[in-house]
Amino acid sequence: MKTTNHSEYLKLKSVYLKPAKNAFVSDILISQQWRELNYLSRPDYDSALEEYQEFENCLKNADVGLLFFPHNTNVGIDSIYCRDASIATDFGMIICNMGKAGRRNEPEAHTQVFEDNEIPILGKIKSPGRLEGGDVAWLDTKTLAVGHSYRTNQDGIDQLKALLEPEGIEIIVADLPHYKGVNDVFHLMSILSPVDKDLAVVYSPLMPIKFRNELLHRGFDLVEVPDDEFDSMGCNVLAIAARHCIMVEGNPNTKLALEEKGCKVQTYKGDEISVKGGGGPTCLTRPLQRSL
Repeated sequence: MKTTNHSEYLKLKSVYLKPAKNAFVSDILISQQWRELNYLSRPDYDSALEEYQEFENCLKNADVGLLFFPHNTNVGIDSIYCRDASIATDFGMIICNMGKAGRRNEPEAHTQVFEDNEIPILGKIKSPGRLEGGDVAWLDTKTLAVGHSYRTNQDGIDQLKALLEPEGIEIIVADLPHYKGVNDVFHLMSILSPVDKDLAVVYSPLMPIKFRNELLHRGFDLVEVPDDEFDSMGCNVLAIAARHCIMVEGNPNTKLALEEKGCKVQTYKGDEISVKGGGGPTCLTRPLQRSL
């Protein structure tokens, strides 16, 4: 069976996770870090473990191969959002350079795991370039969208282009708005989740007009997240297969809209591991291979 790393919606075969026990570690570590990392409130460690097990079970039950980033004393509790420190491509991993100062050690932690497991590395984003995985989404196997945000700068985007355009990959840039400012968790995937080749979940009020029109031009049907479900992560949807989605519970209108488009939707309670830290199911995963 042929596989690719260039998809957000094909059948997920393998994924890296950073379990809550390996990232949050203890109530003591959470108490030391949550304010500085700009969490909405302090996560509860025991509840986070329960929520993460429910989330992990959604993947296990879909026969997804699970790989794990270990505990690493050089990174903090934000490392649970393991999408951000690296990007998977068919040509090797791209190691990011984080825009959030408190996460600067995470790319090196990813590098060590990939090297230990003989996973090839295509390249690394170097300062002054910044690039985070949450700002990157595959629209199809030849097209990668990247958000120009407070976490991902033009230098980082230029380095990404230098790595992928020679391989025949088209890079589409979405210039993201200021929204809540420098300290907020706001990535391209805060407002975009592709769930099939022609279906994406979006929050249009914060979507660049040019980029939204590009999605429509490419034939995407858009599931619009209502205003009252944006902060509860209604737009952060992980496809584990085409139109088979995982999302944070508490977004009934978005869930219904997806189901009306023929999607199977599973939910997990994400108060501690998702909402408080601003990272939904796409953020909690570093997808690797998907079936073509």
